Amino acid sequence: MPKLSEKSAVMPASPIRKLVPFAEAAKKRGVKVYHLNIGQPDIPTPTEALEAIKNIKETVIEYTHSAGNESYRKGLAEYYQKEGIDISAKDILITTGGSEAITFAFGACLNPGEEVIIPEPFYANYNSFALQTGVVVKPITASIENNFALPPISEFEKLITPKTRGIVICNPNNPTGYLYTKEELETLSSIIKKYDLFLFADEVYREFCYDGEKHFSCLNLKGIEDNVVLFDSVSKRYSMCGARVGALISRNQELMSAVLKFGQARLCPPAIGQIASEAALRTPKSYFEGVYNEYIERRDFMVSALNNMPGVYCPTPKGAFYTVVKLPIDDSDKFAQWLLDSFEYKNQTVMVAPATGFYATNGLGKNEVRIAYVLKIEDLKNAMDCLAEALKVYPGKTE
Repeated sequence: MPKLSEKSAVMPASPIRKLVPFAEAAKKRGVKVYHLNIGQPDIPTPTEALEAIKNIKETVIEYTHSAGNESYRKGLAEYYQKEGIDISAKDILITTGGSEAITFAFGACLNPGEEVIIPEPFYANYNSFALQTGVVVKPITASIENNFALPPISEFEKLITPKTRGIVICNPNNPTGYLYTKEELETLSSIIKKYDLFLFADEVYREFCYDGEKHFSCLNLKGIEDNVVLFDSVSKRYSMCGARVGALISRNQELMSAVLKFGQARLCPPAIGQIASEAALRTPKSYFEGVYNEYIERRDFMVSALNNMPGVYCPTPKGAFYTVVKLPIDDSDKFAQWLLDSFEYKNQTVMVAPATGFYATNGLGKNEVRIAYVLKIEDLKNAMDCLAEALKVYPGKTE
């Protein structure tokens, strides 16, 4: 049998999806599983997008432009302009989800062996994207004790080497729900300018900012206009995860010419997904107001329920729809599996994501899990009841 590549051996399994077989087995036993493990909103996709798919007039689903449909790119540029971000269609490349935007950016901006610094915990697939492109991730640890705020710039500087080429920031953050302030980002921009680094800004959760807080885009940082590379996606904004449409955005035209070659190599982004995404730009403001109110209600209930459980600490997330929670457990991977294969409460259980998969530093996240509050309140209440009961009887409980 032919031997597989070394890369295939070290490619990490998704901490979000690797427990799926255990969840499927629980369901076959008749146990209801509440999915708090994945950012799949139950919010309905806007009718504008669904109607566009139902009423497709094309008789042939053709290749689109490698950069994406011009009409969609122009519409997307208008969306950003309304958000106070001054860009045009030439600054946008449509991608197959935000994931492809990240791999294109890493491939175009970094050579194999070069480094990016990322505050951890971070979106687990950054590790996979880096591995695919030969990029080395250098983590800088944020702490749950201060709600995962940006680490001091002095700590970033300690990690900079001749191989450092960029910093990745996710705002609002997945998995922590932390919302970086304008002041934090301006501080970060100083080090970008000082060392002439790329700032890779993952802003897919831009609309999900709470408690009157406002999102500040890295594209509006002054003096580093050619250094910023933004990643975006329709997955969460419009509850269209399966459309697989994202975008890479930069004012750096040399970079945009380079990533277009990557786009040409994969031919084009999804044609039908672009039709739905362009239509979604017509989504009324009332849709987002309803989504905002729904997530606020879910967040407030969940944070209160978690912090009322003995030994549990849950920061209040200011954005996205996730939080990283500290639990009185010995091992989050064992705990997450135990919930699915050895525990049930009233014929129900919960599925969480072990936080170990969101850290690059070995040993961190052992007593933390990521929870996505993407379920309706009734289901979230049942899920919190299950979790509270589970923590009472888990064999590896700690004090």
